[in-house]
Amino acid sequence: MLEFILWNGSPEIISVGQFALRWYGLLFALGFLFSQQILYYIHRQEGKPERDVDTLTIYMIVATIVGARLGHVIFYQPEILWESPLSVILPFEFSPFRFTGFQGLASHGGAIGILFALWLYSNYSIRFSKQDVSLEGKENEEGSIAKKQKLGFFVKKRVRPGQSYLQVLDRIVILVCLTGCFIRLGNFFNSEIIGKPSNNPLSIVFVSRITESIMRDQNGDNPVAYTEIKKTNLPEGQNARMPIKIIILFKKGVDENRATNFVTNEVKYYLSNLNEFVDEPAMQPLNYQIVKEQDGSYAASVKTFGIARHPAQLYESISCFLLFAFLLWYWSRYKVNLPEGRIFGIFMIVLWSLRFVYEFLKENQVSFEDQMKFNMGQLLSIPLVIVGILVLIRSYRRPAAEAQPAP
Repeated sequence: MLEFILWNGSPEIISVGQFALRWYGLLFALGFLFSQQILYYIHRQEGKPERDVDTLTIYMIVATIVGARLGHVIFYQPEILWESPLSVILPFEFSPFRFTGFQGLASHGGAIGILFALWLYSNYSIRFSKQDVSLEGKENEEGSIAKKQKLGFFVKKRVRPGQSYLQVLDRIVILVCLTGCFIRLGNFFNSEIIGKPSNNPLSIVFVSRITESIMRDQNGDNPVAYTEIKKTNLPEGQNARMPIKIIILFKKGVDENRATNFVTNEVKYYLSNLNEFVDEPAMQPLNYQIVKEQDGSYAASVKTFGIARHPAQLYESISCFLLFAFLLWYWSRYKVNLPEGRIFGIFMIVLWSLRFVYEFLKENQVSFEDQMKFNMGQLLSIPLVIVGILVLIRSYRRPAAEAQPAP
């Protein structure tokens, strides 16, 4: 038996009408939820106000989503700005109405958004509330200046004790690693950000898109009752092409002609267009067989080649978790005595260096990267690594007395 893994996990947990709860969204939310609880723990250990955790959480969620979305549009798909500007900020389509989520998030954009948001948090107090505003030239009955309440955003310069910019970054990047672990796991469930073809035993053939295509529109005239995808004992093809067999069971009442037409037309069309996951040339006849079951229904067996790939999402997810564990341990050694920028510097160097390396194992996200020696993800990682090196050097220039382990 060939050594590769078939991944047929559904990206959806449950769907009701046009709404679907997806693993990606759940894992994204869990990443922030667990991170918030750890940040509560860090603030308690360091004697900092726990109420600031709620404020930080809001900053982080908004910065991550807005920064990652704008980063994807600016760095990878700038044409969206003039072709479909509303899709930049709206997570749904109008005709027909369908919730899509944000179709494209870039981690480098998220990083820039977080850096900016935490700078705001460390230097300013920003509130959306009602506040009393003085009315110049007007007096109330007591003879003092009249005031009225005004609703809006109020920005005030503020210094938070023990929460300088680098101090906040040192704590937050620990949680960014954990959230990144969950997000990359969500990418795995979505069968996105896929790796390059690979023959190693841990390579994965992503087949959930095949199942999803064949089983779609179950409330319409789809004749399929069940589908399953298995490995076969046929010889493997070139460039990590692995033989797979698609078993399709048709609903009772579907005749042989309808079953044959569905396989030769619709299944062939799906496989030919899912060329990231399947090697099924459009101009070659499909290798299939139709049989009649004992209960009178029909079944089809389709043989084709899946493309085994590096599970790049899992490489990054595992790396993020290990980096999270190391940085949390490192913080626990120093706590409030941690040299400013130490953890942030380590994080920037390790995370973005790994990202640079992993990009060699991943497919390019957009076609213009095919002509580049280093893709966009690698080019954007280089300056972030440099920032990490500079900040780490700065942290070691502090007096040794300020860098004593916590008792």
